[in-house]
Amino acid sequence: METKWLEDFVSLAETRSFSRSAQLRHVTQPAFSRRIQALEAWAGTDLVDRSSYPTRLTSAGKTMYDQALEMLQSLQSTRSMLRAHASSDKGMVGFAVPHTLAFTFFPAWVSQVQEQFGSFKSRLIALNVHDAVMRLVEGGCDLLIAYHHSSQPFQLDMARYEMVRLGEELLAPYAKPDANGKPLFMLPGHASEPLPFLAYGPGAYLGRLTELLLKEASMPVHLERVYETDMAEGLKAMAIEGHGVAFLPYSAVRNELQSGRLVSAVPEGSQKFQLPMDVLAYREKPTGKDGAKSVVQALWSFLQSQAEGLEKAKAQ
Repeated sequence: METKWLEDFVSLAETRSFSRSAQLRHVTQPAFSRRIQALEAWAGTDLVDRSSYPTRLTSAGKTMYDQALEMLQSLQSTRSMLRAHASSDKGMVGFAVPHTLAFTFFPAWVSQVQEQFGSFKSRLIALNVHDAVMRLVEGGCDLLIAYHHSSQPFQLDMARYEMVRLGEELLAPYAKPDANGKPLFMLPGHASEPLPFLAYGPGAYLGRLTELLLKEASMPVHLERVYETDMAEGLKAMAIEGHGVAFLPYSAVRNELQSGRLVSAVPEGSQKFQLPMDVLAYREKPTGKDGAKSVVQALWSFLQSQAEGLEKAKAQ
């Protein structure tokens, strides 16, 4: 049994909705349903009465709900004690960062911040988006850095958490160039000959934003999905080899564009098929009781002042 099955089940018991809980847990509804079924298989009995709506628990499910709360609370307490022992170095800032940002945005961002803020020690925890968010919620990091778009907000209680804007990225299509430097695959493609599409797997955050971008495009886009993975770096590698067109954040392809290994897959000068995304940092608001590590507080104040300066400059 996996602890995330218990967390899923507790969410379902409280929302009484598979779709709502899947959204809160940052997974697709089919994947969420499979995890509930896996828990039922482990328990050896039905925990959810699927004959009614809204969803309700069976008698066994009610017992499991009470036990799950106790088990999760016990595990949380144990985790907190262990992490208290492990966090003896108060000068270390822990970052939970989704894989794409961890490989692309984060290294350059740290260098830029240290040039102005000063040197600080950091611990990078690279995860998928859901696990990165959960790492913040569970107290396993100081800061979460993630992409944000208004259509796909994180379900964080902003009375408990605060955020600051670090910058903006463009999600756009790229492809391998031919011998003349032109893209092998140019959007929007043709209905009779759709372009090979290197896509994100179901439920991936950048995949949902890519779907939004294509849905809101001013013209039909003709693509045929030939490959998929949750990792932007995996899509980039396939695009470099000429397997198709991939929608990638600019920071992921900056070096490849400079070296000519990838080019934009839209006509030169076109602003179509681009989606701006914010890069945000989140943290749990410090309380008077436990406060915050001094280096984390100083860094957060610096990031806030940077963001305010950028907003003022933008408004002028």
